[in-house]
Amino acid sequence: MKSRSRSSTRRILALMLVLAAWPSAHAVESPVADAGAEADAWRFRVYLDDREIGYHNFYLQQSGDMRVLRSEANFEYRLMFVKLFHYEHENRETWNGDCLRSVESRTDSNGEPYRVDGRVEPGRFRVDGSAGEADLPECVMSFAYWNPAFLDQGRLLNTQNGEFLDVEISQPVAEQLAVRGQQQPSYRYRLEAGELRLDLWYSANNEWLALESEVRGGRKLRYELL
Repeated sequence: MKSRSRSSTRRILALMLVLAAWPSAHAVESPVADAGAEADAWRFRVYLDDREIGYHNFYLQQSGDMRVLRSEANFEYRLMFVKLFHYEHENRETWNGDCLRSVESRTDSNGEPYRVDGRVEPGRFRVDGSAGEADLPECVMSFAYWNPAFLDQGRLLNTQNGEFLDVEISQPVAEQLAVRGQQQPSYRYRLEAGELRLDLWYSANNEWLALESEVRGGRKLRYELL
């Protein structure tokens, strides 16, 4: 990726590698949503190798074909008692079926701000973000890992900076995966978009189970379900 977002991502991953070598890192605690407030929720602990570094949670409300997805991420890196890096991301999306209707996101990447505001207009999806303004097809999808329909897309909207990216997604591979301490059958997909390389796991019922990305130095960034 050639954008400022991709450059920032490389800096984040490089910093992860430095901090992973130290014995002390602070993992931000995940907030607990109000009981009954969301119809579906995916709450992930985030790890760099075996070190917990934060959380990324997704909450979905549905009413017929209308959906509202809210997500929040918080990573923090400390050297002893000194905070060296902090990442915060909040995102709200509305959907009609598998078509994104609107998105609003705000990100603080160690003091560097990113934003995206987008919505459907007649004949187009209008997006204004840190990557600039663009008119996209009327029906677009974001990197909606929670919705397996996104696996059939050739282009996806990056809701951190507003880029519309070409993606390649592999055919599924059957595997066993540890989920909440229990082995279960799963299907792994490989996603590539620019410099992004992800592995995603889903259950036989298409429930999102895990995410893993290899960062520089051969280390693993992964999401594990709570």
